[in-house]
Amino acid sequence: MTLIQSIVLGIVQGIAEFLPISSSGHLAILQYYFGINEGNLFYSIMLHLSTGLAVIIVLRKDIIELIKAFFNVIINLFRKKKSRLNGKYERLLILLIIATIPTALIGLLFKDFFEQAYTSLNSIGIALIITGILLFVSERFSSSNIKIEKMSLLKGAIVGIFQGLAIMPGISRSGSTIVGSLFMGLNKKDAARFSFLLSIPAIFGAAVLEIFTLSSGDIYINFNIIIAMIISFIFGIISIKVLLELIQKGKLVFFSIYVWILGIIIIIIN
Repeated sequence: MTLIQSIVLGIVQGIAEFLPISSSGHLAILQYYFGINEGNLFYSIMLHLSTGLAVIIVLRKDIIELIKAFFNVIINLFRKKKSRLNGKYERLLILLIIATIPTALIGLLFKDFFEQAYTSLNSIGIALIITGILLFVSERFSSSNIKIEKMSLLKGAIVGIFQGLAIMPGISRSGSTIVGSLFMGLNKKDAARFSFLLSIPAIFGAAVLEIFTLSSGDIYINFNIIIAMIISFIFGIISIKVLLELIQKGKLVFFSIYVWILGIIIIIIN
């Protein structure tokens, strides 16, 4: 893999991980046309980890509060005291755990199916079109008025199912979780925030599982990977901030148009 290819993949991963356009779909398309056949999985893992770090940096205040909430729950359990699960961050912590469970189950049960989908550009094109439909519909039929601490655990689990579907390349993880959150009635700001926080266990959990499947020969670090990770991290931070602004203004429809066009092009030329 050349330095130029690494830079391009880093930029695309950083932008597409959080904008609702599917980073996995874009990476699979680029790797196909770049003719990259070796080291794909490890390279993808490293790029996802760098964007995961971007979320942690941007939402560090929320994450610090979630860590405090976690230890508060644990301490209260040991002291046999009733934990304040109705507190803002205690409630958010439980919602994130509940939402992560269906995502993990879908990933484990259908892992082989989703991995095969990476080799089919037509499948990715269809998935991109589906992403566009979800984004388009969510802008028009979501109530979007509930604060995140008021969302029920059942609705949190349903958002997790939406995220699980995004394991399919071409289905945007951020797009599906934002759409799911909007359908469950969250306001737009909290829908984006919940999506970004939910990406942390999804990104790092998937990375850890995938690394254990690699042989020692598949794991390598070189200059190109380091550059791509740095670029991916920088553009990840930018894309998070951009999406937070755009979702407030109701601009998801522009992303739906983009993925429709890309999906149709991919299907036609293949």
